[in-house]
Amino acid sequence: MLSMRLSELNTGERGVIVKVMGHGGFRKRIVEMGFIKGKVVEVLLNAPLKDPIKYKILGYEISLRRSEAEMIEIISEQEAEEQTGVSSHFHGSIKEERLLTEDELKNLALRKRRTINVALVGNPNCGKTSLFNLASGAHEHVGNYSGVTVDAKEGFFDFQGYRFKIVDLPGTYSLSAYTPEEIYVRQHIIEETPDIIINVVDASNLERNLYLTTQLIDMNVRMVIALNMYDELEASGNKLNYRLLSKLFGVPMVPTVCKKNLGIEHLFHLVINLYEGADFFGKNGEINKEVLKELQDWHRTNVNEAEHEEHMDDYVAPDNSRQKIYRHIHINHGPDIEKGIEYVKAEISKNEEIRHLYSTRYLSIKLLENDKSVEKVIHTLPNSVEIFAAKEKAARKIQVAMNEDSESAITNAKYGFITGALKETFIDNHLEKDQMTKVLDTIVTHKIWGYPIFFLFMWIMFQGTFSIGAYPMAGLEWLVDVLRHFVENTMTAGPLKDMIVDGIIGGVGGVIVFLPNILLLYFFISLMEDSGYMARAAFIMDKIMHKMGLHGKSFIPLVMGFGCNVPAILASRTIENRKSRLITILVNPLMSCSARLPIYLLLVGTFFPGKASLVLLSIYVTGILLAVLMARLFSKVLVKGEDTPFVMELPPYRMPTMKAITRHTWEKGQQYLRKMGGVIMIASIIIWYLGYYPNHNAYKTVAEQQENSYIGQIGKAIEPAIKPLGFDWKLGIGLVSGVGAKELVVSTLGVLYTNDAGVSKKSLAERIPITPLAAYSLMLFVLIYFPCIATLAAIKQESGSWKWAAFAALYTTSLAWIIAFSFYQIGNMLL
Repeated sequence: MLSMRLSELNTGERGVIVKVMGHGGFRKRIVEMGFIKGKVVEVLLNAPLKDPIKYKILGYEISLRRSEAEMIEIISEQEAEEQTGVSSHFHGSIKEERLLTEDELKNLALRKRRTINVALVGNPNCGKTSLFNLASGAHEHVGNYSGVTVDAKEGFFDFQGYRFKIVDLPGTYSLSAYTPEEIYVRQHIIEETPDIIINVVDASNLERNLYLTTQLIDMNVRMVIALNMYDELEASGNKLNYRLLSKLFGVPMVPTVCKKNLGIEHLFHLVINLYEGADFFGKNGEINKEVLKELQDWHRTNVNEAEHEEHMDDYVAPDNSRQKIYRHIHINHGPDIEKGIEYVKAEISKNEEIRHLYSTRYLSIKLLENDKSVEKVIHTLPNSVEIFAAKEKAARKIQVAMNEDSESAITNAKYGFITGALKETFIDNHLEKDQMTKVLDTIVTHKIWGYPIFFLFMWIMFQGTFSIGAYPMAGLEWLVDVLRHFVENTMTAGPLKDMIVDGIIGGVGGVIVFLPNILLLYFFISLMEDSGYMARAAFIMDKIMHKMGLHGKSFIPLVMGFGCNVPAILASRTIENRKSRLITILVNPLMSCSARLPIYLLLVGTFFPGKASLVLLSIYVTGILLAVLMARLFSKVLVKGEDTPFVMELPPYRMPTMKAITRHTWEKGQQYLRKMGGVIMIASIIIWYLGYYPNHNAYKTVAEQQENSYIGQIGKAIEPAIKPLGFDWKLGIGLVSGVGAKELVVSTLGVLYTNDAGVSKKSLAERIPITPLAAYSLMLFVLIYFPCIATLAAIKQESGSWKWAAFAALYTTSLAWIIAFSFYQIGNMLL
């Protein structure tokens, strides 16, 4: 249910304040006007142009702009009556009205208030998504490199009488308008106005992480800092006075260790305290007495005093022990920059209509940083010309005084503030905390050994996928075979039996047997991601990527393509440069996704016995080499643009938790199983129907019947185009079905080759009448041709145009035909 806003009340209607949203400066002004949670407000008058609106609250008459009233959440009398059913009573024929009392309305509003919207904001690799998983129980994948979370994920959980709606925002190093993540995070904070922001900070890398904190402070948001991975800071021998650091930043900080579930309850207990109490302190430093009583009542009812830890901003504690930390500070950028900020701010502040959404100081700082998004906001203001003139004047003065542009000066000033704060609070004992990371990096990022090690890991991944997966795969094949025989022996002959045996069991069963291999592939990819090795692979590949016309960051989306091309294409958002991002998107379908793996496994075991792993590796390497060549070609001919420097974090190596890896692997398995029961089963039935009709019983042999079926007619029509590649019409139909989803190729072949004689004595691969040369040609074609529909949709979404999606479909299919044709024909001449 959508929350009602004060601006929606009509003249004469009443409501009760639930919460005031927006940045701190706006909330403070509105609360000081009397718009306090639980207070009844009445609409007295809408102005002729419906702006402003006159309200009555606490006996006073106050006018607000409609845009300001939109930032105040209420519960109306009508909504309250619907919830309680207390609008009227009947005594015989007489209707007796009973209005809800103010206390009843207040209690309903306070009950509604007990939903807290929390946004998690932090750098990549700070443990933000781990906190989200732990708190909400959601199963978001945790990867140890930049760009795992490319969309915001939502979760819910209940704690100490409150319902938390928690949003995991993409990891970002700053709130500049440089990358899609930065823009997304900033827009969410401004437009969605979360009640509390939890700024997750890597405690072992404070200086870099706190830069984002200073920008959040500029935005004047209500915030708590989770000093995550605090155990790593303690293990390093370094010391941090986080209480003093909290005071210097004006933001309470809580040490947390997500992987051990330490500090999490303390963190959310503090969130409740801030949410309910932080806005209600008077100028004398005393908390509003009504608010204090409500907090004390909540504390008695919902908090176990025996386990309750002493903490900052404990508004329930006695006055003499209450540590009030939370306050809005201005990051001191130095006298020259501060004069410039104030000069620009004075001009922006003339526009009252935007002050409910933005801190004017924040807008001033961003304008001096030449932020394009903020410039668009300023252009909408009536005095935009004067504001830009003031900005140019201030920027020139900063340039003259500091001998650097205003953007660099502000960044350096922020780091200066952070350095000064850490000098007072952080003791570096200079212990070699990252010794293991350094030793491993000298090996895996070595200019010579780095590449063989990478390909060794790739070989181990494919060897493990094939060899270990062979055992559970054989078990699943046996179960499918048992099920087929059971249906054959118990059902009476007819189309229904044929559909179940040949359509559903033959199609779905032919694909489901590869589930163990899919799980193993994702297990190995998760292991490399979570340990931190994937970031090193991107580092050593940067030089090769650059020669391809790509960026080192392109490597991670390309490797993710081994799992699934769709999230891999979405992950390309982390690449700032549009040229590199677009080329990465276009070549990603050449990275062989897990949906193609069943097709390879079907063929390599039968046609290349004893060499299956090497053949499998060669297919993946071919995809990589083709991606290199096409990327090089696209960067020279198709996509123009300047290169950007390679900047990417190399996080410390961390031991992946088996729980996280297993959970991620199983989620991919569930997706695979859902696909079995949905699109693949439906497609298998359709393929069976087209192969069964018309006139199923009118032919003497199975082969003759299939050739004259609907699907046979389609296959014969396309056979001339694929015969030079070594394929028959049945393989052609399988390839056409793969346009929807690559798993359909195996299920389709399972249906088409099920009716052949001796089906029960042969595996599916043995029933396909092709040579090893044609089998390899088929794998090459499958590797390269037409991306699935979901991948094309992702290309359109990320490129912003169907033009690029259509181009990807066209070039991959053409390239597949050329490569497979060349390989098969040259192979025939040589063999």
